Amino acid sequence: MLPIVEHPAAAKKFVTDPNRSRWHDQALWFVRSKRDKQAASLPEWEYLRETASQIKTHTIANLAFYLQQFEDNAIARGAQVHWALDAAHHNEIVLGILKDHKTKRIVKSKSMLTEECGLNHFLEDNGIDVVDTDLGERIVQLRGETPSHIVLPAIHIKKEEVGDTFHQHLGTDEGASDPKYLTEAARGHLRSKFLAGEIGITGVNFAIAETGGIVVCTNEGNADLGTSLPKVHIACMGIEKLLPRQRDLGVFTRLLARSATGQPITSYTSHFTGPRDENSELHIVLVDNGRSRLRESESFRAAMHCIRCGACMNTCPVYRRSGGHSYRATVPGPIGSVLSPTRDQNTYKSLPYACSLCGSCTDVCPVKIPLHHQLLAWRGELVGKKLLPRSKRLAMKMASRLFRSPFLFALAGKLGRTALRVLPHWATHHSLNTWTIARELPKPPKESFRDWHRKHRAK
Repeated sequence: MLPIVEHPAAAKKFVTDPNRSRWHDQALWFVRSKRDKQAASLPEWEYLRETASQIKTHTIANLAFYLQQFEDNAIARGAQVHWALDAAHHNEIVLGILKDHKTKRIVKSKSMLTEECGLNHFLEDNGIDVVDTDLGERIVQLRGETPSHIVLPAIHIKKEEVGDTFHQHLGTDEGASDPKYLTEAARGHLRSKFLAGEIGITGVNFAIAETGGIVVCTNEGNADLGTSLPKVHIACMGIEKLLPRQRDLGVFTRLLARSATGQPITSYTSHFTGPRDENSELHIVLVDNGRSRLRESESFRAAMHCIRCGACMNTCPVYRRSGGHSYRATVPGPIGSVLSPTRDQNTYKSLPYACSLCGSCTDVCPVKIPLHHQLLAWRGELVGKKLLPRSKRLAMKMASRLFRSPFLFALAGKLGRTALRVLPHWATHHSLNTWTIARELPKPPKESFRDWHRKHRAK
């Protein structure tokens, strides 16, 4: 069993590299700013958010009915529907389809579900060549890494590093970092992969129970190319991706791209309803993998509303400065910190504490998931099960005692201000004080608020 790496330790390398951390922070805040402009351009933005939340609440409450309706309609239109209990079952189903078609070459569009299930490594271990065709996904695949963001998988990598990777694997000019040149090189490389691909695998952004159809949203068109050339299309989707009616889809497509990348709509919004012709096949794999268990939780059920836009990551001050890999989870950031402990509380027990509880994630969520409330609820769950280290539990008890006593609180403030004035820098910034890694302590005020208030109270 691999050792559990808690978020602070995993984040250390990223946060102690000030240039990368600052650049990562600014890049994601730029995307967040674009989202704000798009939201402000729609007078009905909050109405859309509320409507989307209500649709999701209704769907999750009646999930069994809509899943059955979706399966019936998908089969009626020629699709083959498979049910997967967990990640291992999902991978075996996909492998079985590939074996039936004696296939060794796969072109795969971006899919966080297949990342969640570890499909790439599973297929490679079974001798199958898997090529991720999304540019960001291909970059991290060539580097032997995992995505650090669910929409911007290579956001943690600078263009110079992409140039080095492409020089090593694609034979581009050494030292080249021009984005246009690198993109053209990737395009030429991937075009040959598309032409050689025998089966296309995609994720699913939305599935419509009323029609049995699925919807895939991309900006590069790679999902369309990857499903148009091969005769077989395998679509892998979590059971929470359902919408009841075709008319509901417009609510979510108006929210998704604006929240994810700050654009009015994705460049390609592709609808698949059955196989494209009589010689083709469409396989839809419906995956549970803990979602039914999450649905049973009153505290965390609303997390199933998530449409994987990544807006909560783009706004989170912790994620922006610590990077996605510090979460050690398929889905990082605030939503990942809610979802991951539902699967393994011990492994991901530190993630709900990688949060300032500022509430910004809740404010930007297009489907109104109360993320910071859920993260606070997780802290209560983890403490109740004694999964928080004893040192932190003791520190919280001491803090509780301090905050309940006005005298002790005032005394501690006075001692702290004095210490900050008289202690040398090395006394507070050392290896034993991990909080000061990449942080400076504030300059102490000349007087406390209590002293100021006492002087000015009469006025």
